[in-house]
Amino acid sequence: MSEEKYRYIFDNIPNPVFVLDRRSLMIMDCNDSVKSVYGYDKQELLRTSFLRFFEDSEHQHYALEIRNNDTLNMARQMTRDGRSIYVNIRVSPSEYQGKKAYLVTTSDITKRLMAEQQLIQASKMATGIAHELNQPLSVIKTASEFLMRKVRKAEPIREDILKTMAEEIDRHVDRASKIIQHLREFGRKSDVTSERVQVNEALRNAVDIFSQQLKLREIEVVQDLQEDLPTILGDANRLEQVFINLLINARDAIEERCEKEGHREIEKRIYLKTWLQKDKVTIEVKDSGVGIPQDILRKIFEPFFTTKRVGKGTGLGLSISYGIVQDYEGTIRVKTADNGGAVFILQFPALGGR
Repeated sequence: MSEEKYRYIFDNIPNPVFVLDRRSLMIMDCNDSVKSVYGYDKQELLRTSFLRFFEDSEHQHYALEIRNNDTLNMARQMTRDGRSIYVNIRVSPSEYQGKKAYLVTTSDITKRLMAEQQLIQASKMATGIAHELNQPLSVIKTASEFLMRKVRKAEPIREDILKTMAEEIDRHVDRASKIIQHLREFGRKSDVTSERVQVNEALRNAVDIFSQQLKLREIEVVQDLQEDLPTILGDANRLEQVFINLLINARDAIEERCEKEGHREIEKRIYLKTWLQKDKVTIEVKDSGVGIPQDILRKIFEPFFTTKRVGKGTGLGLSISYGIVQDYEGTIRVKTADNGGAVFILQFPALGGR
Protein backbone atom coordinates (compact mmCIF):
# COMPACT_ATOMS: atom_id res chain seq x y z
CA MET A 1 0.00 0.00 0.00
CA SER A 2 1.33 3.45 -0.89
CA GLU A 3 2.05 6.02 1.81
CA GLU A 4 -0.73 8.22 0.42
CA LYS A 5 -3.35 5.46 0.64
CA TYR A 6 -2.18 4.49 4.13
CA ARG A 7 -2.49 8.09 5.31
CA TYR A 8 -5.96 8.47 3.77
CA ILE A 9 -7.25 5.32 5.50
CA PHE A 10 -5.52 6.19 8.78
CA ASP A 11 -6.97 9.71 8.91
CA ASN A 12 -10.49 8.60 8.01
CA ILE A 13 -10.89 5.87 10.61
CA PRO A 14 -13.84 7.17 12.69
CA ASN A 15 -12.27 6.29 16.05
CA PRO A 16 -9.14 7.94 17.45
CA VAL A 17 -5.98 5.98 16.57
CA PHE A 18 -2.57 6.58 18.15
CA VAL A 19 0.86 5.21 17.29
CA LEU A 20 2.96 4.99 20.46
CA ASP A 21 6.63 4.35 21.00
CA ARG A 22 6.80 1.02 22.86
CA ARG A 23 9.44 2.13 25.34
CA SER A 24 8.26 5.65 26.28
CA LEU A 25 4.60 5.52 25.21
CA MET A 26 5.15 8.84 23.45
CA ILE A 27 2.68 9.66 20.66
CA MET A 28 4.49 9.35 17.31
CA ASP A 29 1.38 9.75 15.18
CA CYS A 30 -2.40 10.04 15.50
CA ASN A 31 -5.33 10.45 13.16
CA ASP A 32 -7.78 13.31 12.62
CA SER A 33 -10.53 11.70 14.75
CA VAL A 34 -8.52 12.54 17.88
CA LYS A 35 -9.61 16.18 17.59
CA SER A 36 -13.37 15.45 17.79
CA VAL A 37 -13.04 13.21 20.87
CA TYR A 38 -10.20 14.76 22.87
CA GLY A 39 -10.22 18.35 21.61
CA TYR A 40 -6.48 18.43 20.81
CA ASP A 41 -4.93 19.27 17.46
CA LYS A 42 -2.53 16.63 16.19
CA GLN A 43 0.52 18.91 16.56
CA GLU A 44 -0.29 19.46 20.25
CA LEU A 45 -0.06 15.70 20.91
CA LEU A 46 2.96 14.61 18.88
CA ARG A 47 5.98 13.75 21.05
CA THR A 48 3.88 13.90 24.24
CA SER A 49 2.97 10.93 26.42
CA PHE A 50 -0.26 9.02 25.79
CA LEU A 51 -0.53 8.84 29.59
CA ARG A 52 -1.43 12.55 29.58
CA PHE A 53 -5.05 11.49 29.09
CA PHE A 54 -5.10 9.77 32.50
CA GLU A 55 -4.85 11.20 36.01
CA ASP A 56 -1.27 11.39 37.32
CA SER A 57 -2.01 8.82 40.02
CA GLU A 58 -3.07 6.29 37.36
CA HIS A 59 -0.08 6.62 35.01
CA GLN A 60 1.80 3.61 36.35
CA HIS A 61 -1.27 1.38 36.24
CA TYR A 62 -2.19 2.23 32.65
CA ALA A 63 1.40 2.09 31.43
CA LEU A 64 1.52 -1.50 32.64
CA GLU A 65 -1.85 -2.33 31.06
CA ILE A 66 -0.83 -0.90 27.69
CA ARG A 67 2.49 -2.78 27.69
CA ASN A 68 0.58 -5.98 28.45
CA ASN A 69 -1.34 -5.39 25.20
CA ASP A 70 -4.55 -5.54 27.18
CA THR A 71 -7.98 -4.46 26.03
CA LEU A 72 -9.05 -1.84 28.55
CA ASN A 73 -12.77 -1.36 29.08
CA MET A 74 -14.37 1.71 30.64
CA ALA A 75 -11.10 3.54 31.16
CA ARG A 76 -11.55 7.12 32.32
CA GLN A 77 -9.64 9.77 30.39
CA MET A 78 -9.53 13.56 30.34
CA THR A 79 -10.18 15.82 27.35
CA ARG A 80 -8.49 19.12 26.53
CA ASP A 81 -11.22 21.09 28.36
CA GLY A 82 -11.00 18.92 31.48
CA ARG A 83 -14.06 16.75 30.86
CA SER A 84 -14.03 13.11 31.90
CA ILE A 85 -14.84 10.59 29.17
CA TYR A 86 -15.02 6.81 29.25
CA VAL A 87 -13.36 4.81 26.52
CA ASN A 88 -12.57 1.26 25.49
CA ILE A 89 -8.90 0.94 24.50
CA ARG A 90 -7.45 -1.70 22.18
CA VAL A 91 -3.69 -2.15 21.96
CA SER A 92 -1.76 -4.15 19.38
CA PRO A 93 2.00 -4.36 18.70
CA SER A 94 3.12 -2.77 15.44
CA GLU A 95 6.03 -0.99 13.75
CA TYR A 96 6.30 2.62 12.67
CA GLN A 97 9.16 4.09 10.65
CA GLY A 98 11.40 1.20 11.64
CA LYS A 99 10.61 1.48 15.37
CA LYS A 100 8.66 -0.92 17.55
CA ALA A 101 5.33 0.67 18.34
CA TYR A 102 1.87 0.12 19.74
CA LEU A 103 -1.20 0.80 17.65
CA VAL A 104 -3.82 2.11 20.11
CA THR A 105 -7.46 2.59 19.17
CA THR A 106 -9.95 4.21 21.53
CA SER A 107 -13.76 4.28 21.36
CA ASP A 108 -15.72 6.89 23.31
CA ILE A 109 -18.51 5.03 25.12
CA THR A 110 -19.52 7.83 27.51
CA LYS A 111 -22.95 8.56 26.01
CA ARG A 112 -23.86 4.88 25.77
CA LEU A 113 -22.86 4.22 29.36
CA MET A 114 -24.72 7.29 30.60
CA ALA A 115 -27.89 6.19 28.78
CA GLU A 116 -27.67 2.64 30.14
CA GLN A 117 -26.97 3.76 33.70
CA GLN A 118 -29.74 6.38 33.64
CA LEU A 119 -32.19 3.60 32.76
CA ILE A 120 -30.90 1.53 35.68
CA GLN A 121 -31.14 4.52 38.03
CA ALA A 122 -34.70 5.30 36.88
CA SER A 123 -35.61 1.63 37.33
CA LYS A 124 -34.22 1.60 40.90
CA MET A 125 -36.16 4.74 41.78
CA ALA A 126 -39.37 3.36 40.25
CA THR A 127 -38.88 0.10 42.19
CA GLY A 128 -38.53 2.05 45.42
CA ILE A 129 -41.73 3.96 44.71
CA ALA A 130 -43.52 0.71 43.82
CA HIS A 131 -42.53 -0.69 47.24
CA GLU A 132 -44.03 2.42 48.83
CA LEU A 133 -47.24 1.76 46.90
CA ASN A 134 -47.59 -1.66 48.54
CA GLN A 135 -48.20 -0.09 51.96
CA PRO A 136 -51.43 1.84 51.20
CA LEU A 137 -52.67 -1.03 49.04
CA SER A 138 -52.11 -3.41 51.95
CA VAL A 139 -54.11 -1.17 54.31
CA ILE A 140 -56.96 -0.85 51.77
CA LYS A 141 -56.97 -4.63 51.22
CA THR A 142 -57.08 -5.37 54.95
CA ALA A 143 -59.94 -2.92 55.51
CA SER A 144 -61.95 -4.25 52.54
CA GLU A 145 -61.51 -7.87 53.68
CA PHE A 146 -62.78 -6.94 57.15
CA LEU A 147 -65.84 -5.21 55.70
CA MET A 148 -66.56 -8.11 53.30
CA ARG A 149 -66.34 -10.59 56.17
CA LYS A 150 -68.89 -8.62 58.17
CA VAL A 151 -71.21 -8.27 55.16
CA ARG A 152 -71.10 -12.02 54.37
CA LYS A 153 -71.96 -12.89 57.98
CA ALA A 154 -74.63 -10.20 58.10
CA GLU A 155 -72.93 -8.83 61.22
CA PRO A 156 -73.39 -5.21 62.23
CA ILE A 157 -70.38 -2.90 62.14
CA ARG A 158 -69.99 -0.38 64.93
CA GLU A 159 -70.30 3.19 63.72
CA ASP A 160 -66.94 4.29 65.14
CA ILE A 161 -65.15 1.33 63.48
CA LEU A 162 -66.87 2.02 60.15
CA LYS A 163 -65.89 5.69 60.35
CA THR A 164 -62.24 4.80 61.10
CA MET A 165 -62.14 2.27 58.25
CA ALA A 166 -63.61 4.78 55.77
CA GLU A 167 -61.11 7.45 56.83
CA GLU A 168 -58.16 5.05 56.52
CA ILE A 169 -59.26 3.85 53.07
CA ASP A 170 -59.75 7.45 51.91
CA ARG A 171 -56.36 8.53 53.27
CA HIS A 172 -54.46 5.62 51.72
CA VAL A 173 -56.21 6.01 48.34
CA ASP A 174 -54.94 9.61 48.33
CA ARG A 175 -51.45 8.41 49.22
CA ALA A 176 -51.49 5.74 46.50
CA SER A 177 -52.63 8.33 43.94
CA LYS A 178 -49.83 10.67 44.96
CA ILE A 179 -47.22 7.90 44.64
CA ILE A 180 -48.54 6.89 41.20
CA GLN A 181 -48.32 10.51 40.07
CA HIS A 182 -44.67 10.62 41.14
CA LEU A 183 -44.02 7.35 39.34
CA ARG A 184 -45.42 8.88 36.14
CA GLU A 185 -43.24 11.95 36.55
CA PHE A 186 -40.10 9.89 37.03
CA GLY A 187 -41.00 7.79 34.00
CA ARG A 188 -41.24 10.73 31.62
CA LYS A 189 -38.24 12.36 29.98
CA SER A 190 -37.08 15.29 32.08
CA ASP A 191 -36.25 18.29 29.95
CA VAL A 192 -34.34 21.14 31.56
CA THR A 193 -37.17 23.52 32.44
CA SER A 194 -37.04 26.35 34.95
CA GLU A 195 -39.70 27.78 37.24
CA ARG A 196 -39.93 29.11 40.77
CA VAL A 197 -39.51 26.23 43.23
CA GLN A 198 -39.98 26.16 46.99
CA VAL A 199 -37.11 23.97 48.19
CA ASN A 200 -38.87 22.96 51.42
CA GLU A 201 -41.87 21.69 49.48
CA ALA A 202 -39.72 19.60 47.12
CA LEU A 203 -37.77 18.23 50.10
CA ARG A 204 -40.93 17.31 52.02
CA ASN A 205 -42.38 15.58 48.95
CA ALA A 206 -39.20 13.50 48.60
CA VAL A 207 -39.37 12.47 52.27
CA ASP A 208 -43.06 11.66 51.99
CA ILE A 209 -42.52 9.36 49.03
CA PHE A 210 -39.99 7.21 50.92
CA SER A 211 -41.32 7.70 54.44
CA GLN A 212 -42.70 4.17 54.80
CA GLN A 213 -39.42 2.52 53.76
CA LEU A 214 -37.54 4.63 56.27
CA LYS A 215 -40.05 3.85 59.04
CA LEU A 216 -39.81 0.11 58.38
CA ARG A 217 -36.03 0.39 58.80
CA GLU A 218 -36.52 2.45 61.99
CA ILE A 219 -34.70 5.40 60.44
CA GLU A 220 -35.84 8.74 61.83
CA VAL A 221 -35.88 11.84 59.64
CA VAL A 222 -35.19 15.02 61.62
CA GLN A 223 -36.27 18.16 59.76
CA ASP A 224 -35.13 21.68 60.55
CA LEU A 225 -36.47 23.69 57.62
CA GLN A 226 -36.40 27.47 57.64
CA GLU A 227 -39.83 28.77 56.75
CA ASP A 228 -40.42 31.58 54.23
CA LEU A 229 -37.32 30.73 52.21
CA PRO A 230 -37.04 32.56 48.88
CA THR A 231 -37.80 30.45 45.83
CA ILE A 232 -35.08 29.17 43.52
CA LEU A 233 -35.06 28.65 39.76
CA GLY A 234 -35.39 24.96 38.95
CA ASP A 235 -37.77 22.10 38.25
CA ALA A 236 -39.55 20.60 41.25
CA ASN A 237 -39.64 17.07 39.81
CA ARG A 238 -35.92 16.99 38.98
CA LEU A 239 -34.98 18.47 42.37
CA GLU A 240 -37.12 15.83 44.10
CA GLN A 241 -35.09 13.21 42.21
CA VAL A 242 -31.92 14.73 43.67
CA PHE A 243 -33.33 14.69 47.21
CA ILE A 244 -34.67 11.14 46.83
CA ASN A 245 -31.26 9.96 45.64
CA LEU A 246 -29.60 11.56 48.67
CA LEU A 247 -32.18 9.92 50.97
CA ILE A 248 -31.56 6.52 49.35
CA ASN A 249 -27.80 6.94 49.80
CA ALA A 250 -28.28 7.98 53.43
CA ARG A 251 -30.54 4.97 54.06
CA ASP A 252 -27.99 2.59 52.50
CA ALA A 253 -25.12 4.16 54.47
CA ILE A 254 -27.00 3.71 57.76
CA GLU A 255 -27.84 0.09 56.94
CA GLU A 256 -24.23 -0.60 55.96
CA ARG A 257 -23.05 0.77 59.30
CA CYS A 258 -25.56 -1.45 61.10
CA GLU A 259 -24.24 -4.49 59.19
CA LYS A 260 -20.64 -3.63 60.00
CA GLU A 261 -21.15 -2.90 63.68
CA GLY A 262 -23.57 -5.72 64.39
CA HIS A 263 -25.98 -5.42 67.29
CA ARG A 264 -24.51 -2.27 68.78
CA GLU A 265 -26.95 0.53 69.56
CA ILE A 266 -26.52 2.75 66.51
CA GLU A 267 -28.09 6.11 65.85
CA LYS A 268 -30.32 5.77 62.79
CA ARG A 269 -31.13 9.30 61.73
CA ILE A 270 -31.18 11.48 58.63
CA TYR A 271 -31.01 15.21 59.32
CA LEU A 272 -32.49 17.67 56.82
CA LYS A 273 -31.84 21.38 57.22
CA THR A 274 -32.54 24.42 55.04
CA TRP A 275 -31.60 28.05 55.53
CA LEU A 276 -30.82 31.25 53.68
CA GLN A 277 -27.10 32.02 53.63
CA LYS A 278 -26.58 35.50 52.17
CA ASP A 279 -28.14 35.16 48.71
CA LYS A 280 -28.02 31.34 48.61
CA VAL A 281 -30.75 28.87 49.55
CA THR A 282 -28.84 26.11 51.33
CA ILE A 283 -29.92 22.50 51.85
CA GLU A 284 -28.04 20.08 54.11
CA VAL A 285 -28.62 16.32 54.11
CA LYS A 286 -26.69 14.60 56.91
CA ASP A 287 -26.78 10.94 57.93
CA SER A 288 -25.45 8.78 60.75
CA GLY A 289 -24.21 6.15 58.34
CA VAL A 290 -20.89 4.52 57.57
CA GLY A 291 -19.40 7.69 56.10
CA ILE A 292 -17.19 8.30 53.08
CA PRO A 293 -13.41 7.75 53.32
CA GLN A 294 -11.43 10.98 52.93
CA ASP A 295 -9.48 9.74 49.91
CA ILE A 296 -12.60 9.21 47.81
CA LEU A 297 -14.60 12.30 48.77
CA ARG A 298 -13.35 14.13 45.67
CA LYS A 299 -14.42 11.24 43.38
CA ILE A 300 -17.92 10.85 44.73
CA PHE A 301 -19.64 12.78 41.91
CA GLU A 302 -17.77 11.07 39.07
CA PRO A 303 -19.91 8.93 36.73
CA PHE A 304 -19.85 5.19 37.59
CA PHE A 305 -17.94 5.74 40.83
CA THR A 306 -19.53 3.83 43.69
CA THR A 307 -18.53 2.57 47.13
CA LYS A 308 -21.37 0.02 47.12
CA ARG A 309 -20.88 -3.68 46.61
CA VAL A 310 -21.38 -5.14 43.13
CA GLY A 311 -25.10 -5.29 42.45
CA LYS A 312 -25.93 -2.69 45.11
CA GLY A 313 -25.25 0.51 43.18
CA THR A 314 -24.65 1.80 39.69
CA GLY A 315 -22.44 4.68 40.79
CA LEU A 316 -24.44 7.10 38.65
CA GLY A 317 -26.97 8.52 41.12
CA LEU A 318 -24.70 11.23 42.50
CA SER A 319 -23.35 12.06 39.06
CA ILE A 320 -26.90 12.62 37.79
CA SER A 321 -27.67 14.70 40.90
CA TYR A 322 -24.54 16.75 40.30
CA GLY A 323 -25.63 17.45 36.73
CA ILE A 324 -29.17 18.45 37.76
CA VAL A 325 -27.85 20.84 40.42
CA GLN A 326 -25.48 22.42 37.90
CA ASP A 327 -28.34 22.87 35.41
CA TYR A 328 -29.86 25.34 37.87
CA GLU A 329 -26.59 27.16 38.67
CA GLY A 330 -26.31 25.38 41.98
CA THR A 331 -23.46 23.65 43.75
CA ILE A 332 -23.26 20.37 45.66
CA ARG A 333 -20.41 19.24 47.88
CA VAL A 334 -19.84 16.54 50.44
CA LYS A 335 -17.90 16.35 53.70
CA THR A 336 -17.59 14.06 56.70
CA ALA A 337 -20.04 14.69 59.54
CA ASP A 338 -19.00 14.98 63.18
CA ASN A 339 -20.78 11.68 63.87
CA GLY A 340 -18.76 9.94 61.15
CA GLY A 341 -21.54 9.98 58.57
CA ALA A 342 -21.75 12.08 55.41
CA VAL A 343 -23.04 15.61 54.87
CA PHE A 344 -24.21 16.79 51.46
CA ILE A 345 -24.59 20.56 51.11
CA LEU A 346 -26.49 22.04 48.16
CA GLN A 347 -26.73 25.75 47.38
CA PHE A 348 -28.84 27.59 44.80
CA PRO A 349 -29.13 31.29 43.96
CA ALA A 350 -32.16 32.76 45.76
CA LEU A 351 -34.77 34.61 43.73
CA GLY A 352 -36.48 37.77 44.91
CA GLY A 353 -39.92 37.30 46.43
CA ARG A 354 -41.42 34.09 47.79
